Amino acid sequence: MPRWIPDTPEDEAELLKAAGFASYEELFADIPRRVRMGRLGVGEGKSEAEVVATIDKLLDRNKPYSKFASFLGGRTPIRYVPAAVDAVLARSEFYTSYTPYQPEASQGMLQSLFEFQSLVVELTGMDVANASLYDGATAAGEALLLCRRLREGRRFLVPASLPWEERSVLENYARGHPIRIEPIPYDDRHGTLDLGWVRAEVAKGDVFGVLADVPNGFGLVDEGLLDLKGILGPVPLAVVADPLALSVLAPPGEWGADVVVGEGVGFGQPPSYGGPLLGLFACRREHVRFAPGRIVGATEDADGRRAFTLTLQTREQHIRRSRATSNICTNQSLLALAFVAYASTVGPKGLAELQGRLAEKARTMASALGGIEGLAAPRFDAPYLSEFAVEVPAGGTAAAFLDRLRRRRVLGGIPLADPRPGRAGAFERLYLTSATELTTDKEIQKYATAAKAAVAHRGSA
Repeated sequence: MPRWIPDTPEDEAELLKAAGFASYEELFADIPRRVRMGRLGVGEGKSEAEVVATIDKLLDRNKPYSKFASFLGGRTPIRYVPAAVDAVLARSEFYTSYTPYQPEASQGMLQSLFEFQSLVVELTGMDVANASLYDGATAAGEALLLCRRLREGRRFLVPASLPWEERSVLENYARGHPIRIEPIPYDDRHGTLDLGWVRAEVAKGDVFGVLADVPNGFGLVDEGLLDLKGILGPVPLAVVADPLALSVLAPPGEWGADVVVGEGVGFGQPPSYGGPLLGLFACRREHVRFAPGRIVGATEDADGRRAFTLTLQTREQHIRRSRATSNICTNQSLLALAFVAYASTVGPKGLAELQGRLAEKARTMASALGGIEGLAAPRFDAPYLSEFAVEVPAGGTAAAFLDRLRRRRVLGGIPLADPRPGRAGAFERLYLTSATELTTDKEIQKYATAAKAAVAHRGSA
């Protein structure tokens, strides 16, 4: 430690004397002993080589998902990232200039953000997109705030199947406002929104917005959403959408969405301990003044050449805080560039073909798992793309079932129950399982074998 904190005992004594204290005990005398931590139990210092050796032992205990048969998915899917994406990101002109505080000096970076916005607009069918947000969950929170600016009310309706993490973020956004987040029931057979309930609640009044997701939290494509805006009328509709799914589905802009958000990390970035992530945000042109973040626009310079500039900056760092649309939103420029590089490399036809392959693999998985007695796979009778919900046998929990799979080196999926005390509710036996283009038939068979053993283990317990 002297290498980093060079004070010697003599130096410390001199500092204490200069401050008018004879000892550290006297220095901290005003702090009651009952709240002092005491000694931390930290041992003697180690050499640099010893520290490296200790860390290496800790790292050896790590079990990366690549060593398992992985069927994880949800809002942060695992997809293959072409080498071209990293090659673009590693170029110094992008890697060192992606924070646009002096944006016009970096025309190349601004153009890449403009192209990113253009891709998001094309996928979502909306009029305008911003230069990205922190992640999909906070983008949904910003969508809530935009809906609240568009219409008075205290109630925001969201699917009961919305992932609990996203609902938690929405609840945090609502805190401090007179806003209630209310769950929309789902059809127990099909897993789709109860549109009759929505119609009745909107008729009661005080609803300022409704959120839907495509696919929904069960991995399903809810065809009833095409009629949702007709039910809502002037009530704003926010949609959480998977960008890959939008390569084959009708974009939300075509069926009435006022704002579309989503998680873009599956385009060009692997999962990495939960982040960084990439929030997508697009809306109708008439709502753009209520949108958060930065928007890059195309213009011409003094010589008539095409140029790019930050058209809108509604962040509290750029304008008066009282007029800012959000006080935390920013943009993930480097990940937005990865999104552009990935989408451009794969292409629109390639994205649609990829989604098709994933759907085929998911159906192979459903066939393998659905033949296991006690498992309901898929749990709901509705269309799905690359993932679906599985229900484990009665008397058990999805978390325990997935733990038994993990011991057999299979990451079977993501529990849908909220892990916070008292919040598991109806989802305690449900988990979401997903296919990727890296999923092999051999891994699917391994999954089915492990699941059969896990069910049998539960039956013998």
